[in-house]
Amino acid sequence: MQMNMEKLLAGLFDFQKFEKEPALQSVIDEVEARYFCAELSDNALDTLSAAGDPFSQPPDPKERDRKT
Repeated sequence: MQMNMEKLLAGLFDFQKFEKEPALQSVIDEVEARYFCAELSDNALDTLSAAGDPFSQPPDPKERDRKT
């Protein structure tokens, strides 16, 4: 279901490039304003990891229990 919705939205965005429909453009503008995404610099990308920091160690459960 989600894949079909993504295809539908992609098709509408492609359609808008050629038709310049004002009502559809207002919806696109609203969505882009709500979910604004900026391109990340290479330095910012270096700090990201989808699985977390591969070099960090999980806290020792025994050590964590002592602190609480």
